[in-house]
Amino acid sequence: MDRNLALEFVRVTEAAAIAAAGWMGKGDKLSADGAAVDEMRNRLNQIDFRGTVVIGEGSKDEAPELYNGEKVGTGKGPHFDLAIDPLECTESVAFGRYNALSVIAAGAHGSLLNAPDTYMEKIAVGPRAGAVINLTAPVKTNIANVAKALGKKKNDVTVVVLDRDRHRLLIDQIRATGARVRLITDGDVAAGIAPCVPESGLDILMGVGGSTEAVLAAVAIKVLGGQLLCRFKPKDDHHAALIRKHNLDNKKIYSVDDLCKGEQLTFTATGVIDGPLLQGVRFSDDTVCTHSLVVRGTSKTLRYIQTHHHVKKIKNTN
Repeated sequence: MDRNLALEFVRVTEAAAIAAAGWMGKGDKLSADGAAVDEMRNRLNQIDFRGTVVIGEGSKDEAPELYNGEKVGTGKGPHFDLAIDPLECTESVAFGRYNALSVIAAGAHGSLLNAPDTYMEKIAVGPRAGAVINLTAPVKTNIANVAKALGKKKNDVTVVVLDRDRHRLLIDQIRATGARVRLITDGDVAAGIAPCVPESGLDILMGVGGSTEAVLAAVAIKVLGGQLLCRFKPKDDHHAALIRKHNLDNKKIYSVDDLCKGEQLTFTATGVIDGPLLQGVRFSDDTVCTHSLVVRGTSKTLRYIQTHHHVKKIKNTN
């Protein structure tokens, strides 16, 4: 992907993150999400490209979400598929909790999995352990294999899990191995990528999370050499029907190569609230500071970008 287009996406996630951060701790997740959606849609539609949202958090009848199938961009230039989450972790922003991002993943047309926003069972690791995980293996087996691949004792392995009732048994099984558990209230995009970043202190992601988050994380994980294995796990008959409507297989185990194909890939994220990958938005009297990262498939690079936005300039572009 052209590096200039990747930089344009950074400007999009920055704008969405700043808009959402203004709602931090105010208890209104819908307004926070709506602000991020409005900024993302507006900024995407200013870029010279043809974008199609293939997986996100909305459907056409659920405005204002950026819905699956929505066309964005000016219609001029290259055609890309998009996986998007204008505000990942709306609850975290509403209640001022840890970890929230604005995220875009892009790939050449046809390269990203076109799927409904539903649930998937997942396991993700960094490059050194990518070949040893198995989604159907017992928890203790995966942890033992990852520990060996990383040259660690099982007691030194840290597994990140969404803090949900559905994960009570999983958490007990992890603890039984002696491994450490890091519980997060939201945000398995950052948590899925974190094992690819040694300084994150996280070794494995396990559990059930969103399919949108799986595709978003897969783009960065693939470029960084890690692995994500996942399988659809619909929570009810309605979600199962959505998966069938997309001609997808409930039993298939998807790898990063199934979720995102080729090298014309880019992952862009801006922190809204501090998390394992990025610091959040910082406000001062006359500037707003954002922290972003860009992962590009063609160059195999991860770039951290810190930007200082002048408050008056931000207001003039809204």
